[in-house]
Amino acid sequence: MKTTNYNPSALEVEIANAVYKLEKNISALLSDNEIINIENKIQEDNPLIIIHTLDRDGDPHEVVLKIIQKPDKF
Repeated sequence: MKTTNYNPSALEVEIANAVYKLEKNISALLSDNEIINIENKIQEDNPLIIIHTLDRDGDPHEVVLKIIQKPDKF
């Protein structure tokens, strides 16, 4: 299926939502950090997932996942 809209594409949005829903699974895999919040900004040109964590010392950290679908190559 050819992608007709990339800003954001349906695939980008679906992947962003999938990662958002996996919060507890991802948190369980982190050895030194606990996820305290995830922001799902799917309306952006390229959807963003912003993961807020606390480490063992109580220090906050942020990790940003930017989801970008490359143009189709047909």
